Amino acid sequence: MSQYLKSFIGISLFYLLLLLTKQEAIAWYFKPLLLPLLILETYSSHNFRIKKHLLFALLFSWIGDVVLMFADKAELYFILGLTSFLISHIFFIFLFIKQEQTKPNSNLFWIGFIFVMMYLLGMLNLLFPSLGNLKIPVALYATTISIMLLMAIKGYFKWSKPNNLIVLIGALFFVSSDSILAINKFHSELPKSGFLIMLTYIVAQFLITKGILGLNKNK
Repeated sequence: MSQYLKSFIGISLFYLLLLLTKQEAIAWYFKPLLLPLLILETYSSHNFRIKKHLLFALLFSWIGDVVLMFADKAELYFILGLTSFLISHIFFIFLFIKQEQTKPNSNLFWIGFIFVMMYLLGMLNLLFPSLGNLKIPVALYATTISIMLLMAIKGYFKWSKPNNLIVLIGALFFVSSDSILAINKFHSELPKSGFLIMLTYIVAQFLITKGILGLNKNK
């Protein structure tokens, strides 16, 4: 494991410990340090065809991280953070679409499609009554992350093992993180939501990065 990934894991564990022990004021300063390590890990890796897609996905995620640190100041910061993560997910979608495929299509993908559509409709049904003027932005974002997850599911059946599973699990953690955040903000407060949001988010970014780099290791 590279020094960048070791540093990412170490700082992430310390950051999560701070959240778990309710040291949010200190943890605030560590949040911007996380994704740059994954960006450096990706940048320092050998060149491959879709490397820039991963770099931009991580970069816009990091911008979203930083902007959302000020979301309690004004709703504008939440909208800007949401927009940044929307762009990040679009890069993830194209990243998954352009990833080299080594297996034929599988009809099992459609089972995943049904579950993702059920998730999307369920989330929108749960959140819509309390979204106010954010209905369209949140619906657009929810649709985008659902497409991202669908592309990861499709990739699971078409990419090589074991990194196909690593990326899929990462995508599932990403959707879980966004779902916890949305429910906590728009529906009802969840216990330890800040910790759970960041735990699932950190795991998601780590697994997706590691999986994509693994899939392209010998390219």
